[in-house]
Amino acid sequence: MSRLRISIITPSYNQAQFIERTIESVLGQTGPFDLEYLVLDGGSDDGTLEILLRYDGRLYWESAPDKGQIDAINKGLRRATGDIVGWLNSDDVLAPGALEKVAEAFTRRPDIEWVHGRCDIIDAGDRIIRKGVSAYKHRRCRRYSYARLLTENFISQMTVFWRRDILEETGSLDPNLSLAFDYDLWLRFGKRGAPLYIPERIAFFRWYETSKSGANFVDQFAEDYAVARRHGLGDGWLHWRKRLKTAQILTVYRILRWRRALRSDFD
Repeated sequence: MSRLRISIITPSYNQAQFIERTIESVLGQTGPFDLEYLVLDGGSDDGTLEILLRYDGRLYWESAPDKGQIDAINKGLRRATGDIVGWLNSDDVLAPGALEKVAEAFTRRPDIEWVHGRCDIIDAGDRIIRKGVSAYKHRRCRRYSYARLLTENFISQMTVFWRRDILEETGSLDPNLSLAFDYDLWLRFGKRGAPLYIPERIAFFRWYETSKSGANFVDQFAEDYAVARRHGLGDGWLHWRKRLKTAQILTVYRILRWRRALRSDFD
């Protein structure tokens, strides 16, 4: 049996603070697979290019103005040649051994079209935070159903990998979305079939005040709701369940933000 080829795309713009950590987490992966790594940079001017130059020959990279994160990922998806693909944002990190687990899952289950795994949350200094949120998502992932996914996006984007050829039917990321474009893709995948969940750590999601998710979580949940409506949420009990879930999660996030602000006042 031929080795799987895994393509990973990293969209980037002015992330010199974190991108080397991201790159090292990808290039440090080993196992029974071939790796193709593509970094699509939007024309950074913060030192990112100097970092990328140090990795010439070990990855593909380009730097030019683009239309933002989704445009960069879609460019990478069009260029990728792997059997399996996924994307890792320029501030997130793959866990050691992650791609070996992904390759093993796809090899063991040729019927599965997409997988996702366990994710921990880290801060700007690589410290694990929000352990309760990670544990909650782990429980939800173990009890997947399409109806549950419609009511809540519990899948961690940086752990998702899929067979590249299914994009020919599902389409790539929707450029008309800005915050819930990954959720939209999962719902399209989910209509084809359930994912395989890898209950081991696959990646780390970096959360900090100025990150896209950290700064825009209210808007993200509004777009999240619109995406679920697009994919069949309807007006029945699933609709009200999603409304309740969203209200609960927003309350938790606001409490966490209040606690951080309170701690900073005493520092």
